[in-house]
Amino acid sequence: MNEEVLSKVLIVDDLADNLQALDALIRDEQRIIFHAASGEQALQLLLEHEFALAILDVQMPGMDGFELAELMRGTERTRHIPIVFTSAAGRELNYAFKGYESGAVDFLYKPLDSDAVRSKVNVFVALDQQRHERLRQIAAIEQSRREQQALLEQLGATQAELQRSLRMRDDFMSLVAHELRTPLNTLFLESQMRMLQLQRGNVEALGPERLPAMIARDQRQIQSMIRLIDDMLDVSRIRSGRLSIRPTHFELMALLKRVVSDLSLQAGGYGTTIKLHPHDPVEGQWDEFRIEQVIINLLTNALRYGNGKPVDVVVEGNTKEVRIDVIDGGKGISEADQKRIFEPFERGTSSKDVKGLGLGLAISRQLAEAHGGRLFVTSDGMTGSIFSVVLPLFASDDTIANMAVAEAAAQDAAAGVER
Repeated sequence: MNEEVLSKVLIVDDLADNLQALDALIRDEQRIIFHAASGEQALQLLLEHEFALAILDVQMPGMDGFELAELMRGTERTRHIPIVFTSAAGRELNYAFKGYESGAVDFLYKPLDSDAVRSKVNVFVALDQQRHERLRQIAAIEQSRREQQALLEQLGATQAELQRSLRMRDDFMSLVAHELRTPLNTLFLESQMRMLQLQRGNVEALGPERLPAMIARDQRQIQSMIRLIDDMLDVSRIRSGRLSIRPTHFELMALLKRVVSDLSLQAGGYGTTIKLHPHDPVEGQWDEFRIEQVIINLLTNALRYGNGKPVDVVVEGNTKEVRIDVIDGGKGISEADQKRIFEPFERGTSSKDVKGLGLGLAISRQLAEAHGGRLFVTSDGMTGSIFSVVLPLFASDDTIANMAVAEAAAQDAAAGVER
């Protein structure tokens, strides 16, 4: 049996021979015997240990057994300990009555009856063992209850997350269907109209002067669907760790000028403009296609949510990194939404009437981080927002290693498709 569950018995007597004799009489593998030659020593031991039984000699110099028992009964820590008195005095002194008055469970006269002493000690040790076992069982039950509660909480969280995932799936499918249906319906109606014109022999309606506008409309609808599919593929690549980055050396300001110019017509459709603030050329090592994708996403969002107010693009840099700020004059983004909008399929609370799957910011942040950079938003929730992309001018060793791993994974995936 381990020491932690051994029962402890205290014997108190001012005569060493009596202590040794009593120790030999009651010693057992289920218990530890502690000796005290005085009441003071006994009190010290009582403060340090939890005893199953205390056997006290009545007649001791200084503090006698009755005084010790009175102190024990007056202290919360020791009042529950069973007390057995022993005495060599005659029965005529009526010590037994006083002992029971002091709270003793028994009174034994010397010379002690060996069988009676062993029997009484065995009873109290057994009771102590049962008490420890009950405490152990209670602790085990409480631990089991805590584990069950934790499991229930975890199950509840998992269930809530599952329900959220199901809602996101349903919302996603609804959004995809809606986003794809719009360009597809336009293409379908255009083809129906052209087929009707052909059936009626109205070839002039499909003449050379009208074909460029038709083709341009078709291309816009097709590009809309391609962007949607590309976004979904990028999310899938990010989640599977197969998003590949191919950095090359190029000048950033030229890319920004080109993107701002390309989006100027779209900005006009929102009744606003995009202004790129002048800056010296910025040379760096990035994936040009992916950085363009990030900037387009940020500018498109700024136009959608900017309330028709001008959008500013500001560039700041040093010898190590460059920062691109896209500043809009919209309603701003609440603190709660700022933490949420970078998750896939999440959009701000003010974006219910705005088209899109809520993938652009999630993809853009992942692309920035894949370059060893970061993407974050600053807003007071009332007067516009600033989306900031910070990129190192040249990739670190860790970033290059991560790019190599992603590139290898992409190549392996492509090889698997080819096979």
